[in-house]
Amino acid sequence: MMRTADQAVIGLEVHVQVNTLRSKLFCSCSSDYRGAGPNTHICPVCLGLPGSLPVTNEEAVRKAIQLCLAIGGQVARVLRFDRKHYFYPDLPKNYQITQYLEPICRGGSIEIETRSGVKRIRIRRINIEEDPGRIVYPGGSAHNSPYVLVDYNRSGVALLEVVTEPDMRSPEEAFAFLEKLRSIVEHLGVCDCGLEGAMRADANVSIEGGERVEIKNITGFSEVKRALAYEITRQRDLLLKGQRPRRETRHWDHVRKVTLPARTKETEEDYRYMPEPNLPPIPIPEELVEKLRASLPELPDARIDRLARQYGIRREVAKVLVSRKVLADFFEDAARLYHGDKRRLAHYVVNDLLNWLKDEELRPLYTRVKPEHVARVMQLLDEGVITIRQAKELAEHLVKRGVEPERLVEELGFRRIADEDRLRTIVQEVLRENPKAVRDALKNPRAVNFLVGMVMRKTRGRADPVLARRLVEEELRKLASGRA
Repeated sequence: MMRTADQAVIGLEVHVQVNTLRSKLFCSCSSDYRGAGPNTHICPVCLGLPGSLPVTNEEAVRKAIQLCLAIGGQVARVLRFDRKHYFYPDLPKNYQITQYLEPICRGGSIEIETRSGVKRIRIRRINIEEDPGRIVYPGGSAHNSPYVLVDYNRSGVALLEVVTEPDMRSPEEAFAFLEKLRSIVEHLGVCDCGLEGAMRADANVSIEGGERVEIKNITGFSEVKRALAYEITRQRDLLLKGQRPRRETRHWDHVRKVTLPARTKETEEDYRYMPEPNLPPIPIPEELVEKLRASLPELPDARIDRLARQYGIRREVAKVLVSRKVLADFFEDAARLYHGDKRRLAHYVVNDLLNWLKDEELRPLYTRVKPEHVARVMQLLDEGVITIRQAKELAEHLVKRGVEPERLVEELGFRRIADEDRLRTIVQEVLRENPKAVRDALKNPRAVNFLVGMVMRKTRGRADPVLARRLVEEELRKLASGRA
């Protein structure tokens, strides 16, 4: 791929925790470690104690094959594991069981959308490997912590390492790739990406004239974008000063928003790869691969096309919905309950509901806020009980409180005033309170808008705006004819 002299070259190593029926990759310890006390989900196998022997989790292998097929990769004929040696406190064995000589998947690609159009990001390999333990910095970051703690609960959890070719040229493209990969693994059921740390990325970046730098310790897709932007600027500044960026591993300090030197970047030889002696090679039956291929669910690109076609919504809206599987599922569940305009429903989910869901990573979906609640809000809007503005306000209450729409409408006083006699009385009050505006409206019909606005303000937006305008015009005609 062509690039300009100072353009960045970016590759990603994405680590995806696999749904393996709540057990680790090589032992029966629970992988549901979040919220548990430190070092409580461990055993001799995941700690690598003498005499312990690993046994491969079959579900992890199945999920790896599914992801390989979904991206158009080539599934290995034999399942092989290797040892990757490095000495770091998060690896109790001083080596990691991974794949090197023969990964479970080679090749394939994922398409992303950029400003210049669709771009294909090639996948170099997908490995099955075990997660290391978790380094804990008591001070919040490596920079300001006087000491380091290690929690091995995560050690041994099944990971898929997705390694891309260096096909990305900007932090925005890296961000788009991560979002697309997340949508794919969620639709496959490979990973519950809503869990903290379930999908993490290391980034490799270089600029012509400098060496490749690996950035580790990045949490969150937005942080990946920030880390890459900072590192690209840092490398460009070095080149402008006549210095050559050196090959190294740097850590992303999310507090200070800078990359910090960690160690000289290792080469492949430094890891001293060797076949894992406790896990003999196992042939992968072609029948298993074809069975998994036939069972692949609807993938994101196909779902975007279907949503746009089935519900008549714009592709841009469908893309936002499908970016997270739970969001698309929620929309479709609400659409089955709501019999009105599905385009209005989709826009409400994407523009109003999602605005309040972002802060909580979509966790309130199906818990506090339910599909039937959103369908009912749309129905109340269609029936004229509430206004569009009030529906937007209800979105915040649905997400934060999980209260049924009818109760919220009564509690907040949102029920629309559509009773003609009651609204006429309010209109007459507004006309008495604004004599100058009445005189202006009698001379210039466009001045009626002010009086209608005053009616809406007096009713706190609860008046039916069409009925309010008609009544204002009727009362003005009475005044004009002297019959008021």
